[in-house]
Amino acid sequence: MSVDHRQSAQARVTELAALMRSSGDRGAAAIAAECDALSRAIAAFHMEGIRFRMFNVDRLLRRESSPPAATALLEEARRHLEAAGFHTRSHQAPT
Repeated sequence: MSVDHRQSAQARVTELAALMRSSGDRGAAAIAAECDALSRAIAAFHMEGIRFRMFNVDRLLRRESSPPAATALLEEARRHLEAAGFHTRSHQAPT
């Protein structure tokens, strides 16, 4: 059975959005909104949108001191996207 990495990545992003929404935090709501946009970019095979939204979600997770589970979900999504052939990193890592 083969793995559809794009769909697996989208599932991880959906899980991440749900995790952020369950916290009820205002900063987490912004992360959930970016996750929704990332999910749409993945569904549309929009390469630049994926890279841009991955950068934003990563940056927001770092800024909000999110739970380790959130970071793990994003990294799983990144691995799946890269396995599917998408570039997920900009030239500069978020700070």
